[in-house]
Amino acid sequence: MKPHLKKTWCIRKVNASFLARMEALLWLYDQPHDPNVPVVCFDERPCFLIGQVLDPLPLTTGQVTKEHDAYTKHGSCALLAAIEPLSWAQAKWAAMRSRLVCAVGRH
Repeated sequence: MKPHLKKTWCIRKVNASFLARMEALLWLYDQPHDPNVPVVCFDERPCFLIGQVLDPLPLTTGQVTKEHDAYTKHGSCALLAAIEPLSWAQAKWAAMRSRLVCAVGRH
């Protein structure tokens, strides 16, 4: 037994409304690439900003870095990502002078 390990999942109701929305989304993803009508996917991830209370022990040959599990909280933020998967264009957002700007780049 490994009580410290766990897996989570979410079981949603699969009803007619859910299936209709899923089919519409899959139809959209199946369309050919059109630069005049981009399909942009968006995702976000919460991120917790933490600091160390004690410095980690120095790294030694053949060993992993050892860090104390105590930490200080420095707030939280959200990482946002936008991408056009058919062209792999990535939109990069940045806060500049109290406004949000967007730049699209291809990688």
